[in-house]
Amino acid sequence: MKITPFWGCMIPLKYPQMESAIRFSAAALGIEFVETNRFSCCPDPIYFKAGDKMMWYTLAARNLAIAEQMGHDIVTMCSGCTSTLCEVNYHLKNNRKLRSKVNKRLAKVGLEFQGTISVRHIVTLLRDDIGLDSVNQSVRYPITDLKVAIHYGCHLLKPSEIMQVEDPMVPSILYDLFRAIGTTPIHHYEYLTCCGKAATDRDIGLNMSHALFRSIVDSEADCLGLICPTCFDSFDLGQLRVTRHFNEPFEIPVFYYFQLLALAQGAPVETVGLQYHKMMPENIQDRLVNMIAQ
Repeated sequence: MKITPFWGCMIPLKYPQMESAIRFSAAALGIEFVETNRFSCCPDPIYFKAGDKMMWYTLAARNLAIAEQMGHDIVTMCSGCTSTLCEVNYHLKNNRKLRSKVNKRLAKVGLEFQGTISVRHIVTLLRDDIGLDSVNQSVRYPITDLKVAIHYGCHLLKPSEIMQVEDPMVPSILYDLFRAIGTTPIHHYEYLTCCGKAATDRDIGLNMSHALFRSIVDSEADCLGLICPTCFDSFDLGQLRVTRHFNEPFEIPVFYYFQLLALAQGAPVETVGLQYHKMMPENIQDRLVNMIAQ
């Protein structure tokens, strides 16, 4: 299977261990990346979109037009990138007037949006194209002794008309994917809560994260599992800020899904970057290392 990966900004610049884990898992699952160095930022689906929506459309359309020239669908690794590229792809395909305006801008750099490709988050590629059974069969070391609280975030599922992943109020894709590698997915009452990254008021963001951490503690999960580097940033590094602000200690390890998938497929701990986490209790890391060693 050949796809064009869209790595975005945060993974290559701040969390390259996520890219390393994805590349390991992709190879194990027979996914071939057809790469380009021509992509720009997606751009950001919140602040950039609010600041200059027409420029937001244009820059996203430029990325889409580049992928169209390459002839492969875009697969994203970040929910924010997914949101921008899916939404722009959808509106330009369905709004001829908007498409004409954007293409006049793109013509200045020799590009044209034609609407010939689709955009998906990589977890939907695993579910719909690779298949959950194949994901499970790629596992060499099932992670059977780990209870994972699931976090969906805002952008993977909504707006559902555009994202078309599944019912945004009763999702199952992450539960199924985490179960496929042996973990026990845990339902907690804040599993659909925003990570708070977009909150312009600092206290609002801290309160949202605090509520989610309390929800995870109450669920008795061992860790938090997610599929967005921005959410990871909010909950790993952000956990330190929440702890200081509320004077309430939390020590919840946070995993990007492909870190655990790659470990289950036989990747070394160093490859998936557990050593770079701000929150990684020794008992959890030791447990994962022992599973791989067995």
